[in-house]
Amino acid sequence: MTKSSDVARRVVQLRSAGVALILDLRSDGLPTVVHWGADPGPCDRAELDAMADAAVPPHVINLIDGPVSHSLLPENHTGWFGVPGLSGSRSGAAWAPRFTVSAAVQEGRRLTVDAADPSTALGLRLAIELTGSGLVRLRTSVRNDGDDDYRVDAVSPVLPVPDRAAELLDLAGRWSRERQPQRGPFNIGVHLREGRRGRTGADAATVVVAGVPGFGFRSGEVWAVHTAWSGNHRTWAEHTGEGFRTLGGGESLQPGEITLRPGESYRSPELYYGYADGLDELASRFHRHLRERPHHPGAPRPVNLNVWEAVYFDHDLGKLLTLAERGAEIGVERFVLDDGWFHRRNGPDRGLGDWFVDEQSWPGGLHPLVDRVKELGMTFGLWFEPEMVSPRSKLAVAHPEWILRARPQLPPASRWQQVLDLADPAAFDHVLARMSAVIAEYGVGYLKWDHNRDLIEAPGVHRQTLAAYRLMDELRAAFPGLEIESCSSGGARVDLGILEHTDRVWASDCIDPLERQTIQRWTSQLIPLELIGGHVASGVSHTTGRRHDLAFRAITSLFAHFGLELDLTGLDDAETTELAEWIAIYKRYRALLHSGTLVRDDHPGTGRWLTGVVTPELALYSVAAMRRSDEEPAGRMTFPGLDPARHYEIRLVGPNRDDLGPRPGWLDSPARFSGATLATVGVRLPTLRPETAMLIEVSGGPSSNRPPVSTLSAE
Repeated sequence: MTKSSDVARRVVQLRSAGVALILDLRSDGLPTVVHWGADPGPCDRAELDAMADAAVPPHVINLIDGPVSHSLLPENHTGWFGVPGLSGSRSGAAWAPRFTVSAAVQEGRRLTVDAADPSTALGLRLAIELTGSGLVRLRTSVRNDGDDDYRVDAVSPVLPVPDRAAELLDLAGRWSRERQPQRGPFNIGVHLREGRRGRTGADAATVVVAGVPGFGFRSGEVWAVHTAWSGNHRTWAEHTGEGFRTLGGGESLQPGEITLRPGESYRSPELYYGYADGLDELASRFHRHLRERPHHPGAPRPVNLNVWEAVYFDHDLGKLLTLAERGAEIGVERFVLDDGWFHRRNGPDRGLGDWFVDEQSWPGGLHPLVDRVKELGMTFGLWFEPEMVSPRSKLAVAHPEWILRARPQLPPASRWQQVLDLADPAAFDHVLARMSAVIAEYGVGYLKWDHNRDLIEAPGVHRQTLAAYRLMDELRAAFPGLEIESCSSGGARVDLGILEHTDRVWASDCIDPLERQTIQRWTSQLIPLELIGGHVASGVSHTTGRRHDLAFRAITSLFAHFGLELDLTGLDDAETTELAEWIAIYKRYRALLHSGTLVRDDHPGTGRWLTGVVTPELALYSVAAMRRSDEEPAGRMTFPGLDPARHYEIRLVGPNRDDLGPRPGWLDSPARFSGATLATVGVRLPTLRPETAMLIEVSGGPSSNRPPVSTLSAE
């Protein structure tokens, strides 16, 4: 156990994975940040003091008489005019606290700071940790020490970034087009990304990144923040006129949503801050952090077959049994029955909340299907949408008081549904009991947990979010081994908060591979591939109408948690054989894909995107032609992330490898190249038509470090 120490009135250095966070606690006020970024190495106390002194800004005329500063939770009395660290009051009073630190305890890379302000009768705790992967994890708790109520409007911690962080990047989007990058200058003012949808949102920023101008995947210092919360939230970058640049986040609270009675506390969502050289290194820090969690999925990620786009609401037992049998024949390991199995659910406008197997569609219950699925060696998964209710369902008719609303009238319907108030103990217990009964009866091992609408005129989003978390936790505790996928009309609930309670996220309802290349590329800025659901789509996409070959669809899905979502009964023999080969390739490489380091690159002018997962001995890359190249043949492709001193061979992988465009002669008898050569000089590759892809293995080192040789690899 790491020994704890009292570090009050000292400068504290936290170090991990090439990152340092240095905090000045020498005054009696809240800690200020001396440095957050690249680790300068261990510093003695004298140097830390000198560093902190050198970080104090000089006095500027027309500001307060003394240096302007800000702490992790900025206070107005320090001369800070940016986003306040704590917004709240006691009926309009006690809104400007001056916290004094009462204790500061360091335990390894963790620092806990307790503070209080008698004049406003508030207590405060800052919990700061530098994780093993070099992320800063920050959480704030506010306590009401007074005799009357205190209303919390916002808790807004920040970390500073240096002046050279002059460019911003974050993500935007909409349904079926989530996580689209946008970037621009870090101008004076607040770049605020606020989500008020009652869920993370398809338009969520995901990460807000500040970096040196021109930063990219492979280089350029970047500083980033993520708000780990699945309800209303705020994430921002602020540049003040006094020259301060900060990144912050927190919960976006509804008016009066958090009112603390005497002795009560409010704990803000966790914020994750990352520093790195390039976006790939930043992503790696988030991926390593998630992979180091004790509850991170450890078993090989099974091949899913989700039947939604094969049958929709038409639950014909014969068709479903055929899908299960054909799936098992080609290597599927998990069969997921999607929406439509429960009471009167033969369309999207009915049945939600009535979690009983529909006796008309399923006169024998789900047993005939489930039993056959398990006989075939697959596990069984099932779709639920526990937080929603159809207004004409039996549940809504019996308990209209369980519908979340701000007034007697119902909120506007969205997708023909309303929100069930899970913060109501009776409603929570009912849903828990019904879900538990179905899971127990059918031995369900996987839940596709959907959340298909925004919360409109919905009070108590904070309580609703915590109740959803608790429902997931109670189900997983009652059914050890149960996995949960966070789906929210596609990718509208993708954040590190939900991933403390689930085992994967559905990136988007759009599985068109051209769209998915972007969606998965930027979802992986935060989340490792094994936690991102990616399915092989139909030949003609159901959401866009585009037509793509099977190789492009399969290669795109490989760089995620691979699965299928197409009608297997509509494939001819050649397509079925090819799909089986792609499944075998996934199984061959999934250990690499779900443990190695993600690398990304794009080659301007060629329209080619490279995505790879690397280890020192083995790497797998996809090269996707997102559009027509500006020139033919395209120039040399470089391969980042390899060991510069090791020598490698390059092979095309996959049943489409002989169907690519003109190929350079050297590939017929592959030469060996050093990692340094591949990263800097590169090689010519086959020509690609627009919206196609190739899969490339780069291997080196002793043969024992390679997967078993397969006929699917061009030897």
